[in-house]
Amino acid sequence: MSTLVVLGAGDLGGAAARQAVARAVTRRVVLVDDAADVARGKALDIQQAAAIDGVAVSVSGTNDLGVVVGAAAIVLADRFGAAGEHQGDAALRLITQVRALNAQALIVCAGATQLDVVQRAVHQLGADAARLAGSAPEALRQGLVALVSLAAGSDPRAVSLLLLGRPPGRSVVAWNDASIGGRRVADVLDPPALGRLEARLPYLWPPGPLTLGAAAVGVVHTALTNGPASPCLFVVPPAPGGVRGHGVVLPTAVKSHGLTPLWPALSPRDQMRLDTALAG
Repeated sequence: MSTLVVLGAGDLGGAAARQAVARAVTRRVVLVDDAADVARGKALDIQQAAAIDGVAVSVSGTNDLGVVVGAAAIVLADRFGAAGEHQGDAALRLITQVRALNAQALIVCAGATQLDVVQRAVHQLGADAARLAGSAPEALRQGLVALVSLAAGSDPRAVSLLLLGRPPGRSVVAWNDASIGGRRVADVLDPPALGRLEARLPYLWPPGPLTLGAAAVGVVHTALTNGPASPCLFVVPPAPGGVRGHGVVLPTAVKSHGLTPLWPALSPRDQMRLDTALAG
């Protein structure tokens, strides 16, 4: 039975677990939190909602980290209570424990504050960069997709655009390569409209727990199904000389065997904006 483990039973962890069950990405979902009673209570609520939806997924809650053994994927979310998203040294210790129990599982850091966790895990812990990424940028990208579709009066599924850089302050939207229903965005929306959309981008950060949870589960689903999507993720790509560079948002091929960051071919203008963002 394939298992998804969600580390943390806070608002984000609960949202991720609920989304995972609704999409039936695995046959079993486990919420793990030091507040075991809270994890069990949220798991029971989600299990009952799944029955209403007619979804056959086992949901449970515990404080036993041992459940990560054999898990197909792990979502690093937020702890119940005021502590919030797993961050800093505590998050690195948790990732160390997880990797000791299950070195093969994909770890998706769902939080908006976890770029530093991804970067430090790769640089300081030697974590496999092909099995660790942060999904918050994809949540931001999807928020922008929603705004673009509203402005254009289109189906969100018809919108294709890339988000790169380092949000919130150094995000780059590749407008020159974006499209709506196969047409260039610039042929559908005029420059003032695009300017207004980009001006709203900082206000979409950080995304809320439902959006962050949905993005994380989307990454897990793509990995487990070897889907064609290339979500925009916090990754640590190789730099020249074979060393690992700094964390950055890039479209990423997500497969069951691992993650592959993709450096897209951008227009000269967008490439210059990206280089400026990464140098800042």
